[in-house]
Amino acid sequence: MRVLLVNHFPLEGSGSGIYTKNIAKRLVERGHEVKAIVVDKYKNRSKDFPVKTIVNYDFPCFTTHPHSNNQFYHLTNDEMDEYLESFITAIDYEVENFKPDLIHCQHIWVAPFAASKTIVPYIITAHGTDIKGFKKDKRYHHIAIKAAQNAERIITISNYINDSVKKHFPVDDNKLAKILNGFDETIFKSMEINKARLLNKYIGEDLANKQELKIINFTGKLADFKGVDLLIKAAEVYENELDNVITLIIGDGELRTELEKLKQKLDLSSVFFLGNVPQETVAELFNISEITIVPSRVEPFGLVAIESLACGTPVIASKAGGLKDFINEDVGRFFKMNDYKDLANKIIAAVNNKEKDKKGQFASEYAINNYSWERVIEELLEVYKDIVKEGNNS
Repeated sequence: MRVLLVNHFPLEGSGSGIYTKNIAKRLVERGHEVKAIVVDKYKNRSKDFPVKTIVNYDFPCFTTHPHSNNQFYHLTNDEMDEYLESFITAIDYEVENFKPDLIHCQHIWVAPFAASKTIVPYIITAHGTDIKGFKKDKRYHHIAIKAAQNAERIITISNYINDSVKKHFPVDDNKLAKILNGFDETIFKSMEINKARLLNKYIGEDLANKQELKIINFTGKLADFKGVDLLIKAAEVYENELDNVITLIIGDGELRTELEKLKQKLDLSSVFFLGNVPQETVAELFNISEITIVPSRVEPFGLVAIESLACGTPVIASKAGGLKDFINEDVGRFFKMNDYKDLANKIIAAVNNKEKDKKGQFASEYAINNYSWERVIEELLEVYKDIVKEGNNS
């Protein structure tokens, strides 16, 4: 089977990019031919499959991306037309030359609308930020609605997204296929890590070598809907109650400067901004952490939470969106939405109760048994095969 994967973003730095890369790698492992079309200001490279990069110096996003702070809502109508035309041109070229049996687009947005102009069947995975964009900018409504209506299937990665697609797009329920998101089990797993050596790269040798250091981490975009400000405010509380505790903020985004100012205002000496780091390093940092915090105000799925669990690190999360699907008392805790004092109290209790020791092994097994990419790709392949078979019979 030849599959053309199309995304509005690079293969790194966004959830849908990682999703695209994981699909491609696993399809290739199973003997299928794959090509990806992505957008970036640099050319994307992969040793496992060919990639066509639509180079756009300041490409638009739904929120932000490590390579761009531009957003779809800032585009002029002429820029929207130019952006759409770039996808139509790229997809038409690959339909003519790569000759895919199926096109798999990420986001109910511009790319699948471009795919609808071809004769090749296509499916869409809804990631949640596309629904956020749909609600924010009405100029994209006709594009997104037509993309959804003409798709053979719409994959939804959580119950929350499944319900949101039903609410906002006039499509038949039989078009929806809920396939819960998965993590890369080759990267995110329990490992023995030299904590001092790893931390020395980011926070300095003196602190890294401190005995019994307890690490709290947030990993993700530094955007308002991620709720990082709640964790920083909570840190002011739990730093006074816990000994030898530090907080690592892993990731970047439009609010970094504002969040760093909040840290300074609260005089927090043990909160560190690490910026973007490779996935392999994220996995190592999860392994040395006591807890991962996911304080989102909105969260379509919450992949970092699953990745943390796979590394044997419990999660404290809000009850936003998809997080309710898989966080429970066996693998972590919930805190009251937007309540930083409750978050601080939950962190203090989890550290004092040594919850990583008690919940870590089960959390890792729980993630592997329920959310590995092996399961995701098998379910996706069933959808692919049904659509290609339907096309051959029509």
